[in-house]
Amino acid sequence: MKIEKILNQNRRDFTAVYKCEHCSKTKQDRGYDDAYFHGTVIPAMACESCGLKADPETFRPLGTKYAEGEVV
Repeated sequence: MKIEKILNQNRRDFTAVYKCEHCSKTKQDRGYDDAYFHGTVIPAMACESCGLKADPETFRPLGTKYAEGEVV
């Protein structure tokens, strides 16, 4: 899965539309804006439609809105 669009964000919590790289199925879900979530949790999300996950070798995570350690 990858983030297609962030719908809203409050501090580090956000709601986004996630899209499967394999079958293009989308889903709306919540997330957390830190490096761990973007680099580890999102690529490990399995698509509800096809069951596949992102390829860890080619996955490129988005950057965070706020720097790590920055108090929001």
